[in-house]
Amino acid sequence: MNLLYAFAAFTLALLLVLAGITRIGSWLIERRHPPVGSFTEIGGARIHYVHVPASPDADLPPIVFIHGASANLNDQMVPLRPLLEGRAELLFVDRPGHGWSERGAGNETPDGQAATIAALMDHLGIDRAVIVGHSFGGAVAAGFALTRPERTSGLVFVSAATHPWPGGGTSWYYSIAARPWLGRLFVETIANPAGSRRVAAATECVFAPNKVPDAYLQAAAIPLVLRPSAFRFNAVDVEGLYRHVSTAAPRYREIAVPTVVISGDRDTVVYEEIHSVGLARDIPGAELVWVRNLGHKPDWHAPELVAAAIEKVAGRERDLRAIAALAEARMAGDILDVECVDAKAPTKAFAAR
Repeated sequence: MNLLYAFAAFTLALLLVLAGITRIGSWLIERRHPPVGSFTEIGGARIHYVHVPASPDADLPPIVFIHGASANLNDQMVPLRPLLEGRAELLFVDRPGHGWSERGAGNETPDGQAATIAALMDHLGIDRAVIVGHSFGGAVAAGFALTRPERTSGLVFVSAATHPWPGGGTSWYYSIAARPWLGRLFVETIANPAGSRRVAAATECVFAPNKVPDAYLQAAAIPLVLRPSAFRFNAVDVEGLYRHVSTAAPRYREIAVPTVVISGDRDTVVYEEIHSVGLARDIPGAELVWVRNLGHKPDWHAPELVAAAIEKVAGRERDLRAIAALAEARMAGDILDVECVDAKAPTKAFAAR
């Protein structure tokens, strides 16, 4: 019995130490990555965003950027804002529960987050916009187009996650963190110290086979996801994605706006053969642009292609295949010597379903 008490006391002490490390680590993360934009309350939640007005001679419609999982608005703003600032009204937003945005009620699904983004657009006086979604943000962008077609002038999907995938599984730590009680204990004690040790290696796999840009973690403020609330909300999003897209994907044929789908053929994060191929198949008139030897981050390694895709859905003449070829030539020799699971769809028949 004494051994049992000793073990319980040791476990409790360890959890308290880990909780203290998590609190200190979260405080340091927030000190290093302060808010870069403005705040407004949407549906009871404080939402963080960067709004860049258009110049008087702007030649593009407003553009709204929706970031992926484990990220925040910096992930798209850093590479894409310099290419588009002045040419259009730009809105970069931390999805509810991510970055510096509070979660709020009703934001547990991509459609709920799309509603919050639409309300933010109302607040800023943006009527219609080109919606650009990366990874998980692709599901939010598709939901926006389905629920608010009159406010969607075009869609650009970048390495999107939008369709059911084999098994519907996610990483084990998302499954744990999304659980009601065990998840809260996990994010308050283990997720931060363990995630801090793994974030650099995980980022290499996100970019593989391409090199992680210099100072990427700092510039994109990626460590913000290691705070307990952000980690948990991110896990809830990812865990719920399969259920959402299983219902949403059959409706993509209803989307009737100009659409470009950009994907690398070496993506180790999502099944590009299912999601990107599926979008091009399901959305009438959608153009699929493949980039050889490109991983999950076209926004960082081919930002000029993303900008050109925005121009094309806005009605400009752009040869996206030629622009992609230039990016391919630049990345042709990229080989990142890291061990990453490059999951592929089991058969072409599955991808065509």
